[in-house]
Parts: sequence; C-alpha cells; structure tokens
Amino acid sequence: QKVAELPPASGLGFRLAFLVPALSLWILGTMYHARRTRVPPDSAAADEEATLDGRDLTILLAILAAFGTYIYGAQRLGWEFNELAALFFAVGILAGLLGRLGMGGTTDAFVDGFRSMTLAALLVGFARAIYVVLNEGQIVDTIVHGLFTPIAELPTVLAALGMMAVQGVIHVPVPSTSSQAVLTLPLLVPLSDLIGLSRQVTVLAYQYGAGLCEMITPTNGALMAMLAAAGVRYEDWLKFVIPLYAGLMVLAATALALGVAIGLK
Repeated sequence: QKVAELPPASGLGFRLAFLVPALSLWILGTMYHARRTRVPPDSAAADEEATLDGRDLTILLAILAAFGTYIYGAQRLGWEFNELAALFFAVGILAGLLGRLGMGGTTDAFVDGFRSMTLAALLVGFARAIYVVLNEGQIVDTIVHGLFTPIAELPTVLAALGMMAVQGVIHVPVPSTSSQAVLTLPLLVPLSDLIGLSRQVTVLAYQYGAGLCEMITPTNGALMAMLAAAGVRYEDWLKFVIPLYAGLMVLAATALALGVAIGLK
C-alpha cells in the first residue's frame, strides 16, 4: 500500500471479509486430509513419558534469549539475516553441549540438519541467480513490462485477474514479496490509473498472486525449509496443497471481481 500511495490498513474490512472464508477453506481441507491419511499412533512412543528437566529448561531459555537478543539487535543495531544466522548457530552449539551430545554429537546433528536443508538452499540459490542475471542484464524490467502491457487492453475485471496471474508467474524467479512489490507496483499503479482500475484492487491482485504462489513455488526458501524439517517431499506437498490452492485462487478471483464491481477504494 505504501508503494501504491494508499493509506496504511485501508480496505481492511474488505480483506477480512474474504480472509474468513479462505481460512475456513484451509482448515476444512486440512482436517479432511488428516482424516484420510490418519495412521494409528506408535504404541511405544505413546507409553513413553516426556519430562522437562533443568537441562531442557535451560535450552529453552537460551532460545528465548536468542530471540530477545535478535529483536534488540534488529531494532537498535541494524541486524539482519547474517546476524540472525550467527546467533542461532551459536545457540545450536550451546544446545548440543547442554544436551550432552558432546562436540562430536553436536557436529553430527548439524550435519544431519544441513543435509535436510540442502535442496532448499540450492533452489533458493538458483532462484537468486536467475534474478541476478535478469537484473544485472537490465532485462527484468523489460520482461515485467512485456508481461503486463497486454493487460491494458482488457476490461477492468479481466485486467485485475490478469495482474494476479502474472504476479504469480513473476514470483517464481523473484520469491521475495517485498522485492516483487518494488519491481512491479511502480509499473502497475500508473497502468491501473490509466485503465480506470482501483489502486486498492491492484494491490489485492499483487497480494493474492504473489502471496498464494508462496505455497507452491519451489524457490520459496521458507516453504522448502519447513518441508525439509517436517520430512515431507515437495511432490507430496503439491498433492495436498494444489486442491486448496485452486479453491483459494477462485476465492481471490471472486474478491477481485467484487472489488472492481463496487469500486473498492
């Protein structure tokens, strides 16, 4: 909204009105999938009693302290992801030593963690490489302009839907939502003014197109990291999420069409 020169939190009521059914759809879809794939609990694991001793509590406090330290550093010292990575690397070593893994066991635990994150790191690196080549070659703006220019000839409803679709396509090589906003909205805002499309709807098209695409694009580092941590293959994730993604896209298209119809401001 800042890039589109809109008041902060404007159109909040309209967004919330569609957030409720979207969240309901996701919850129902997740519950349906859970019932279909339910497996009996491991009896051995169920019989084990989990206890929280002083060592575990110390590790938890160290993690909380790390979060607090990073919040202070980000607000007062200008810390970013490099400092966050270094901080949690140190906490990981401390947790391993406190957990009596020893230096060898802590190193093995780190190696196992790195192994599970290798695919995610490679995909994020490839995506960044694609964007760097496009940006340094000064052709990314040309591609964005070429993708959005045909939209100007469409009726406003179709133009809004086209913006959402193109935002989803662009999000694959540009997985950062903030970078994508800076890249696309300076072109789309004047275009929307020219064709009589509300800036609020233009921002919605960006949010729905890029935001929903984050659930399926393999260049999304956070998604791939969570799948790796949970031990879920990307192909299995797609089987679960594609039906829900399609439903959310239909809901998003409905929101855009309604926004155009009522002249959302």
